Amino acid sequence: MDNGTVENRVCSTESVNGSRDVWSCKNSDSSSADHLVIMVHGILGSNTDWKFGAEQFVRSLRDKVFVHCSEKNMLRLTLDGVDVMGNRLAEEVLEVIQRKPNLQKISFVAHSVGGLVARYAIGRLYRPPKKENVEDSTEGTSKDSLKATIGGLEPMNFITVATPHLGSRGNKQVPFLFGVPAFEKAANFVIHLIFKRTGRHLFMNDDDEGKPPLLKRMIEDYGDCFFMSALRVFKRRVAYSNVGYDHIVGWRTSSIRRNIELPKWEDNINKEYPHIVYEECCKACDTEQPELIPADDSF
Repeated sequence: MDNGTVENRVCSTESVNGSRDVWSCKNSDSSSADHLVIMVHGILGSNTDWKFGAEQFVRSLRDKVFVHCSEKNMLRLTLDGVDVMGNRLAEEVLEVIQRKPNLQKISFVAHSVGGLVARYAIGRLYRPPKKENVEDSTEGTSKDSLKATIGGLEPMNFITVATPHLGSRGNKQVPFLFGVPAFEKAANFVIHLIFKRTGRHLFMNDDDEGKPPLLKRMIEDYGDCFFMSALRVFKRRVAYSNVGYDHIVGWRTSSIRRNIELPKWEDNINKEYPHIVYEECCKACDTEQPELIPADDSF
């Protein structure tokens, strides 16, 4: 690692490849942090996009988190397709885990297309629980080893910010096209000229060997990718979406709703956080309800 810096008790290093690690330097090292936070940028972005956010995590959760800002899919590499980027991110996460053996928990915070990339990556990193009968297990078997993991770590939070989960094809999915059907139809035919393979994935007109579009495959476990099983094991799953002024990712696709399901938010502004205009808990079955985490260890 190169370019190590210390600022306000926050240490950071940047590798020659561009990845950025951030942690609390209270003890001059990162050995006390056991929670890995992977931050993933959006299309044509870089690891510096999350620099401020990474530092805020470390300041708020001193000695608890080790933040890694991804670098495997920077700039034009974000045009290679969600699946290619997802495989790269999965490899990058395993590399971080290998060099930080003290890590026990993992969370993802991803922006825009980075949210789709992170969803693909966790589908590859998912490790199912060992199919071992607890009654017949040996004394040395840990109870934790019978739980599903992400790259061998306990999954905690999966957070996306303005991610086009439903893709970008359809009416008002890309706000700067003004909802004009002719513009939206034209974009579907030319998007691959601008955003290459990633554009095809976003507009769901990819056709890999006759398979369904990638975003449709990602709504369930598909082949050797456990997309939904991986999401289910996270204790918190949160999707933040912009209700306005986002000209690239529409409110509907980032909040995973139909048009008729978009809420009337004007009377639901959060008094504590005024920028949060509407909050909704998932309608999960009791058997799938994520475990609540105590406030003193909220991340």
